[in-house]
Amino acid sequence: MSQDVIVIGSGIGGLTAAALLARYGKRVLVCESHGIAGGAAHSFSRRGFKFDSGPSFYCGLGKSRPSLNPLRQVLDVLGESLATVPYDPLGHYHFPEGIFAVHSDAQRYREAVAQITPQGAKELAKFEQRLLPLYEALKDIPTIALRADWQLIPVLIGDYLPSLLKMLPQLGIIQGSVGAIMDKEVRDPWVRRLIDLECFLLSGMKAEGTIAPEVAFMLGERSRAGVEYPVGGSGAIVNALVRGLRGWGGQLRLNAHVDQILVESGKAVGVRLRNGEIIKAAVVISNATIWDTFVGTNQNPPLLRPQNLSQSYRQSALETPAVESFMHLHLGIRAEGLEQLTGHHVVVQDTNQDLTEPGNTCMISIPSVWDATLAPEGHHVVHAYTLEPHQGWQRDEGYEHKKKVRSQPLLLALERVIPDIRKRIVLELIGTPLTHAHYLRRYRGTYGPAIAAGKGMFPGTQTPISGLYRVGDSTMPGIGVPAVAASGILCANTLVSPRQTAELL
Repeated sequence: MSQDVIVIGSGIGGLTAAALLARYGKRVLVCESHGIAGGAAHSFSRRGFKFDSGPSFYCGLGKSRPSLNPLRQVLDVLGESLATVPYDPLGHYHFPEGIFAVHSDAQRYREAVAQITPQGAKELAKFEQRLLPLYEALKDIPTIALRADWQLIPVLIGDYLPSLLKMLPQLGIIQGSVGAIMDKEVRDPWVRRLIDLECFLLSGMKAEGTIAPEVAFMLGERSRAGVEYPVGGSGAIVNALVRGLRGWGGQLRLNAHVDQILVESGKAVGVRLRNGEIIKAAVVISNATIWDTFVGTNQNPPLLRPQNLSQSYRQSALETPAVESFMHLHLGIRAEGLEQLTGHHVVVQDTNQDLTEPGNTCMISIPSVWDATLAPEGHHVVHAYTLEPHQGWQRDEGYEHKKKVRSQPLLLALERVIPDIRKRIVLELIGTPLTHAHYLRRYRGTYGPAIAAGKGMFPGTQTPISGLYRVGDSTMPGIGVPAVAASGILCANTLVSPRQTAELL
């Protein structure tokens, strides 16, 4: 049976597009190569411990309305609920010289900075005052109403003209670098490092490479809406999207690896699975990365065969810079004596090294602090990760030893939070860039494109092939759960009329 739409991959971007299109009444099929839905956001279980594979920090998923999180907007449209646990502070940054508690409330955040550097706190306030008007201009335009074609213009002018007018004074920074604003407003070296760190956590790049709207939204939303953790972990978000997809008549097939996007006379007409099955559709949406869709690797050919695309377009995709992959450490640990433990930590090991140096900045999530069901009684789940290049990794006789060696910076970082962590471990899983590439079907295990502010833009949802669209973290608006959900919204809305979207809202 043919479909209206086939979505390749069940990451957040793919599921968002698919569920929204099902809500619009389209016949939608999602083909997922893995046995678990969710892409980089899937959860998995081992010996009673439930782990998040990737994202663990969420804002705007709770009951506060209006929510500016595109994912929450989609779940509302689908009629799906999500239990969340709010918390504050949102985390702790462990620098070599001490620990800094990061509060959601902007005033408390600045007061904490003032304890370290009073002048730096004043400069930080000026930095925020430069960015927050951009947030104020953008926040009244709900992502769920947007699309990625020319028909966006009459929608914006007709429904959101006051917000557009508020945006006019911000045009100079809307595609600009956070680093440029930081250079004008901040001299204090401690605060500059703090801003660089927060940008790195958002985009995988420091302030000079991160676009202003991303940080403006982060500052505005975490103070307005706070942060919360979804009960059941990131898998609960995936499950809600899958329920919404199926509830509106869409389908999800697991272990359905798409081998090729089929093209006839310059138009996408369906897909062929690895098992040889051919499924026809008028529209194909790839939730794979730009590299996996158009370029491929020695091990995996691209989804779109080279003869269907110009050499220049393929070359452009190949040359898109990529953020490095990761080392992951998933641990089950004994919890006795850790009653005061908090859930989010970022450890910077060496001030003299660049934040982006592999092993120097380590992200730590202990979500069982908020949701005890993620671990057996008396235990916690721990997820720690740090950047790690894909280059040089291969599954040879030295692979297991190299895994142990390259995971040591993560254990050292964890010792800053739980000094006796090594004695507490009852389950240890080490993931490498090869793990990341294999299970997530991602080109070189990358985190996504490293497109620096002012040096290019993320590609849009449309492609040179009629009927072929893309969503996910290598499309506009970029990396992160809200961004990939937004990519799914933009794509889905582009495939229906503005009137249908208006009726939905």
